[in-house]
Amino acid sequence: MLRPPKSKESSKPPPLKFPPLTLATPELVAKYVPCTMHLSVLPPELACRLYYAMLDHSESWQRNKWWLFDRVVESPHRTSFFVRHSSLADEEDAQEAAQFWYNGRPTPPPDYFPPEMEEACRYIERVVNGELRKRERYPLEWGGDPDQNEEAASKEKIIWKANVAASNRYEGGSESVGFHSDQLTYLGPYPTIASLSLGTTRVFRLREVVPTDEKDKRSARTYNIPLPNNSLTIMYASCQERFKHSIPPQTVIEPFHPAFPRPGEDNLPADFESTGHITPAYNARINITFRFYRPDFRPSSIPKCLCGVPCILRPDMKNRYTQEEKGKDRSLVQKYWWTCYAGAQNDGKGCSMWRVMDVKAEGRGPFAGNTEISST
Repeated sequence: MLRPPKSKESSKPPPLKFPPLTLATPELVAKYVPCTMHLSVLPPELACRLYYAMLDHSESWQRNKWWLFDRVVESPHRTSFFVRHSSLADEEDAQEAAQFWYNGRPTPPPDYFPPEMEEACRYIERVVNGELRKRERYPLEWGGDPDQNEEAASKEKIIWKANVAASNRYEGGSESVGFHSDQLTYLGPYPTIASLSLGTTRVFRLREVVPTDEKDKRSARTYNIPLPNNSLTIMYASCQERFKHSIPPQTVIEPFHPAFPRPGEDNLPADFESTGHITPAYNARINITFRFYRPDFRPSSIPKCLCGVPCILRPDMKNRYTQEEKGKDRSLVQKYWWTCYAGAQNDGKGCSMWRVMDVKAEGRGPFAGNTEISST
């Protein structure tokens, strides 16, 4: 078969590929990715109580299921969804938010934060808000105050207040989750998500989605962040728009011994003398991701597709533009769109619904900056 000669463009050497980079310290995390890592974020006794409480709760958690092309797939870990008491407008909002966390699968009403989670959340909110006050905001970030009364009491602006939490249990080293970015449907653009790790250390993996017009110049790099017990990873604005993340399988994990026994259990384990540990060994990691569901993206405001199902909000990760602000360049997505989500549960069949989000026409906001989105 005769073939045309290769063009000069196709003879260009491929962009350099870099090996995965391990970010083992908070300083390295902050340097390379739009995240920060905070060690020993909770008092040790509270971290243990919360770990035990979530282990007990997770006995009833389910594995997420959804249609992928022509078959049903199941997540290789258990997950659940919690709502903070009186945080969403009404029970219907909470029910819909929980249902679409589970890829549209019908679910019972979500649980409220257990007491230990509520206590931990207050510590985490202080850390997150302290960090956000130091950072420059993205234009489409939430610009309002989730709790005016608390602002007046503290004399410091409350930028972020968790009102829901998604929790995952990874048992052993084989349970995992593949590369994905978190759904923005109720979070809105450029969210901040606070991820608490309890139990065994697992690797959190990030990989940037390289824009289409930069693929010939550079390759995506993978970053591995080991997350120890009682550590908090804050994913800031642009992380969900620029990166996908995963928890990969691990061939070896270190057993976890909580620093405190379960409340009410003071007896030493049978192997105490040989191991020196006052608590049994666990091989489970509990991950709690605290999130702020924005009032301008409440369930009743989400457009529905031709199937009658609430749409999902997706960022255009592959098409971004550069904005210069205060002498720094940053990459912004050109647009977000609403698209059909029915196919996740409807035998993989959805509709052709696709619509660019128009924040002004839809009455979204207030925002942290100028909402005029245009490439430069």
